[in-house]
Order: sequence, then structure tokens, then C-alpha cells
Amino acid sequence: MSVKEKRRVAITGLGLVTPVGNDVDTTWAALKEGRSGAARITNFDASGFSTTFGAEVKDFDPEKAIADRKLLKYASRSHRFALAAAGEALADAGISPTESTSTRWGLAVGAGMLSVDYTDLQKVHQYAAANGEFNADGLLSHDFPGNPLAFCRWQANAGQALLTKQFGIRGYASSVHTACASGGQAIGTALKVMRRGQCDWMLTGGFDSMLNPLGISGFCLLGALSTDNETPERASRPFDLTRNGFVLGEGAGFLVLEDWDRAVARGARIYAELAGDGNSLSAYRITDSPPDGDGPIQAIRQALSDAGITENEIDYVNAHGTSTQMNDRSECAALKAVFADRIGDVRVSSTKSSMGHLIAAAGAVEAAVCCLAIRYGIAPVNANYETPDPDCDVNLVIGQASKQRIRTALSNSLGFGGSNSSLVFRNPEEVKA
Repeated sequence: MSVKEKRRVAITGLGLVTPVGNDVDTTWAALKEGRSGAARITNFDASGFSTTFGAEVKDFDPEKAIADRKLLKYASRSHRFALAAAGEALADAGISPTESTSTRWGLAVGAGMLSVDYTDLQKVHQYAAANGEFNADGLLSHDFPGNPLAFCRWQANAGQALLTKQFGIRGYASSVHTACASGGQAIGTALKVMRRGQCDWMLTGGFDSMLNPLGISGFCLLGALSTDNETPERASRPFDLTRNGFVLGEGAGFLVLEDWDRAVARGARIYAELAGDGNSLSAYRITDSPPDGDGPIQAIRQALSDAGITENEIDYVNAHGTSTQMNDRSECAALKAVFADRIGDVRVSSTKSSMGHLIAAAGAVEAAVCCLAIRYGIAPVNANYETPDPDCDVNLVIGQASKQRIRTALSNSLGFGGSNSSLVFRNPEEVKA
């Protein structure tokens, strides 16, 4: 099928719950200014870890965001973020599944690596400590380990199930678990489903929360987290020579995808066309991208080809930019390989500099950021950048956000295990009739 024959897909709704805001407007305002969501961890005592801070979601009240109290009993912390962000995206789009359209709606989500809440694990540990061992009678009769609600929360597809139940989606559902690439690859999956005509609308995005003792301890052992405990607001500084690790965050981001012609016919506001998807495997190291950017290069070139454009049409890149030494060098090597002599014309920023790394939610939240950048003509700032790194000499948006028309934007998500996702978003004004 040629590019001209591909079904066009419009993005008509956005929803966000992030460390810098519990909705789209608040988050976007913070990102434009480069405000940080990083601070000392408050949800548990992190004083014994080498990193004692993170980018937590703040002042989030699930009972205000989610009307169905029964559903909340099955929902973990990250599931609640997902339900709230998805609800905002549907309200923003002004369209949602009905009894007559529910089978033409689909869902594709990127979900976290850890499916069991730490608080649930604590209760299991307390049971074991009190009883000495696990046994059938105790497990089935004890207040927590025998609780079927908790068991349901543990399932890897629990978030997907809650979303389909909450919003009445009956046409398609999948859950992607590729670490930091999850959200981006879920959106790419949704694009493919739309293009093959299986659905007319898709709710897609990602959600995660690893800000718990298990998540912090694992990343500390890997040496992946910044240890700037005295200045957490400056700890995430992608592409800066002095960067020393990422800031762990949490949150959710969702998009509503809609058949382009349907969206135009109903007069919907279209943020952008979801124009291209690329993904690859680096097969290098579990924790690092290859120094020459090989895997990311493949994903970016696939996304450009899928969108039917060349590198000359990209004006802005929302980089993966974790603020780790290896990742940032690898991504810049990939960008320079793809854009070649034009690299100086492409504006680049990592909004992880404000929000931290939301892991499975990162690609989805950053996809929404690309849509907002296109709509408002603003490339958000790469915050906290002070010291240039010769290996990361791309055209970073530093100091303040850049006001500019963005024809087409690229978003990269490069995950642990070597999974790479790239997405292309086109300004609606660039879409030919």
C-alpha cells in the first residue's frame, strides 16, 4: 500500500497526569517554563537509598477524577493515573464510545514493568513474618493474601481491563510491556489498528509508577539514577556534560485517535496527524543504547518512511534524553546520522528535564507534548542545561522555550532491553486534502 493510500489518523484528544500537573493545561504551562517536578520523595521513607528524590505526581485525588468507586478498588496507583488521563482525553476529544460504536473503538496501552504494588507486597511479607510460612488455609482465609481484589490488581493487563470497563471499549485491546518504549509502541500499535480498518477510534497511551522502594532500589543498583539529593530540581539535565543519571517519575498520558475524515466531518479540533511509526531492537545491552545509535537510527528512519517524509521536514524532536551518559550520547549519534548536514536546523529538547522519566508512560506523555508543540507553535525548553557536551552537539532548546512553526515533530522512546520507538506527528495545516 502506498503512502497516499494509507488511512489518515487524527489526534483529537489529550489527557495527562504528570509530576508537573494533573491535567494537560497545567503540565504544558510547566513544560514551557521548564519547571521541575522533582523533589524529595514523600510517599515512603527513601532516606536509606543513595537517591532520595523523584518526580512524584502531587495532590492527585482519584475520587475526584474517577466517578466509579467500585473500579477504584481494583486500581493500583498507576491505574488511577491512567483512568484520570484517559477520561480527560475523551472529554477533550468530545467523543467517546457509545452502545452503537463500542465495537469500533479500540485500546492500546503501554504498561509498567512491575505489576504488583509495593504496598501489596508489604502485606504479603507481613503475613509471612507473622505465620512463618505460606499455606493454603492461611492464604485463603487471611485478610490480604486471600483478597481477590488484590490478585486482580497484580495482573499485567489489569490497567487495560479497567480502561475497557470504564469507557465501554469493545473493539480491540492490547497492552505493551517494552519498558521505556511502551507508551510509544502502544501508540504505534494503535496507528496500525486504525490503518487496517479494524477501528475508527482508538484510546491509546501509557501509565506507570515505579516510585516505590523496589523501583528506586533497582535503579540505584544499576547506577542509573542521579544522586543530586541536595538539588533535585536540577538533577535531570539531559545532554549536559555534567549529567549523572535520570530522575524517576510517574504518571500517565493518553491520546484519542480518530479517522481523519470523520474528525473533519464533525468539526473536531485536530492537534496533529499521527503520521508515522517506527520501532526496532538494538540488541546491544539490557541497560544501554549502542554508542553509534544503530537501533534508534533504524526506528527513526522507519518512522520517517512510514510517514512518507524525509528528514528535511522535521522541525522539532522531543528526545528520549534521559540524562544518563550513554543514552544521551547514543541518541545524539542517531540524530546526527539521520539528519546529517541539517542537524543544526532541527530543534531538540527532552522534557524529562522537567518531568523526570515516567518509564512506560514516557512515550505517551511525550507524544502529547509533541501535539501541543505543534498546536501552539512552541518547542519546550530542555531545562537545566549549562555545560555543553561535545558528543551531544545538537540544536538544543535552551534558556527558554522556542516560539516557531512546527511542520512535523518526531518523538523518540528508547527502552531498557533495547526496544526503540519513534513517532512522527504532522501539523494539520501540512496535511493535503
